[in-house]
Amino acid sequence: MYLPLYVNARDVSEAQALIARFGFEAGLEAAERAEKSRNVGNHLHYCRWRQIERLVILLNLETTLGTIH
Repeated sequence: MYLPLYVNARDVSEAQALIARFGFEAGLEAAERAEKSRNVGNHLHYCRWRQIERLVILLNLETTLGTIH
């Protein structure tokens, strides 16, 4: 699994909005948006949507990743 390398508040809000709107399909929606961006040559939005896709997956996990302090 690829974890997000950089997440800003806007990306977290976008991920939460996708989850609220699409439920379990939110990750697929983010992936589709990434593909659309790549297809039009917008590599910055492609990378952003891929990160949001990964963030959606993390937000939907019911387990903790990494160490707990």
